[in-house]
Amino acid sequence: MDKQNVKNGSNELTQLLEEMNLEGGFPISVITDAQGLAIASAAGEGMNADRQSAVVAFIQKTAVQVAKQLGFSGSEEISLVDTDGKHLICRSFKANNFDLILSVMVPDRATSYRRVTSSAIKKIIDIWSNYWK
Repeated sequence: MDKQNVKNGSNELTQLLEEMNLEGGFPISVITDAQGLAIASAAGEGMNADRQSAVVAFIQKTAVQVAKQLGFSGSEEISLVDTDGKHLICRSFKANNFDLILSVMVPDRATSYRRVTSSAIKKIIDIWSNYWK
């Protein structure tokens, strides 16, 4: 990977997340690898992308252990919902054989996220394919 492509790909991912947050009403979104390393993020005022990345890494590690115990082949989506209706959604997917996770904070139960995040995942895969082979 040359530095020019990494920078442009990272900028495109960040811009995509900013647009997705605006469309979906999400205060924060982060793309991480399977180990929780942040690749790109977009966060509103008072939101901490590093903290969300750390939480996603912990959730992913726990999900892998649970999946093994239950005989699952893996997890596609994990949702953590608090009593006020705010929830963290972690959606796993592959882009050119890289395991990635898109996580978004959904502010309340009334906010739909599936269509917006599915569209974003398709675009992330396209961007990834253009810059990281």
